[in-house]
Parts: sequence; structure tokens; C-alpha cells
Amino acid sequence: MHVVIAGGHGKIALILERLLTERGDSATGLIRNPAQSADLEAAGARAVVLDLEQASVDEVTEQVRGADAVVFAAGAGPGSGAARKETVDRDAAILLADAAEAAGVARYVMISALSADDRTLDDGYDEVFRAYMRAKADADANVRARSRLQTTIVRPGGLTDEAGSGVVRIAEFTGRGTIPRADVAAVLRAVLDAPRTAGETFEVISGETPIAAAVAAIG
Repeated sequence: MHVVIAGGHGKIALILERLLTERGDSATGLIRNPAQSADLEAAGARAVVLDLEQASVDEVTEQVRGADAVVFAAGAGPGSGAARKETVDRDAAILLADAAEAAGVARYVMISALSADDRTLDDGYDEVFRAYMRAKADADANVRARSRLQTTIVRPGGLTDEAGSGVVRIAEFTGRGTIPRADVAAVLRAVLDAPRTAGETFEVISGETPIAAAVAAIG
């Protein structure tokens, strides 16, 4: 399997790249900063410098052509303003979907956010967080609606850098909770191995079910 990961230098992306390449799959990570290339190479992935806020559909299409799947793991990140939540968390995810369709890559896996569809979160949160959640919800809706894409949307809870436990809770709505990034990456790998999860949107937090069994029970 060859997987192209947008946001290839993110913490989850780097773990996923290592999980894939260690078992013999190949991964390409799209990154904005060429200084990050060595980290991807250390994870076994090929690094491609391509700024998704500036790239054209044709440029992204060229990089995803021939892939078995694409994963959207990019994000504007902490410290960014509301505008970049739209240009990265929303627009770049849609750009990747456009490119996947153009290249004939049907499988699309999205890292979203817990409760992304809950518009009541607009109350009591600052402008940047509201923009982030709206961007995630809009991107999810756009990609999910495309009949030519086999999309799985994964919505993790609060992310930690703790060691992965290998056990999670997956549900349409899990309630609040946290999850190690290592476990999110393992869930993504399992989802890539389970094409029948296409069309599903689910939340995931730490729990008591082994990841393989939790993903097998989806749907």
C-alpha cells in the first residue's frame, strides 16, 4: 500500500509513517518546510515539499497520483489565527479531496476533531477555536459528500504524547476524553486496512477495546 499524507510532519503523521513503512508499506508526506524532510526520512517516508495553502489542484494531483490512499493530517496548529484555520484545516482538506478525485485515488482518511458537528460549541469559546471547529465541520461535510471518494472521518479526543495503550473507545459520540497520538495513528492504520469503514464518521478516545477489534466493529 502507498499512502500520501498531507501534513506529513505532524506528530500523528510521523507515527503513522513509521507504522506503515515498518511493515513494508510506503508513505509520502507533504510538508511545507524543507527542514522537516530529515524527520520524515527517519520515519521511513519520502518527503515532498508542497505548501497546501499555495499549491494548485494540479500540483497536488501530481503528488497523489498512483497512491492507494490519502490521509489528511495537516493543521494550522496552535498559535495560528482564525484565517489559517480556514486556509489549512478547511481549504487544504478540500484541495486534497479535489486532487484525489483528479488522480483517481478513491480512499480518503480524514483526521478531524471531536464534536466537530456540534454547533453549540460556538457558545463560550474564543473566536479562533470556533473558527477551527467550523473549519473541521465544513471540511468533513465537503469530503463526505463526494460520491467518488471512499472517506472515513476519524475524530479523536484531546491529544496527548503519552505512550499508546492499544485500547480505545470508538463510537459515533464518545463524550469528552483524551487519547495518545500513538493510538490515533494506530487507528488510522487499521482504518486504511479496512476499506469497509468508508462512509463512516466516528469519534475515538482511550478506552478498553483493542484497536483492531474496535475498528472491526465500526458500522
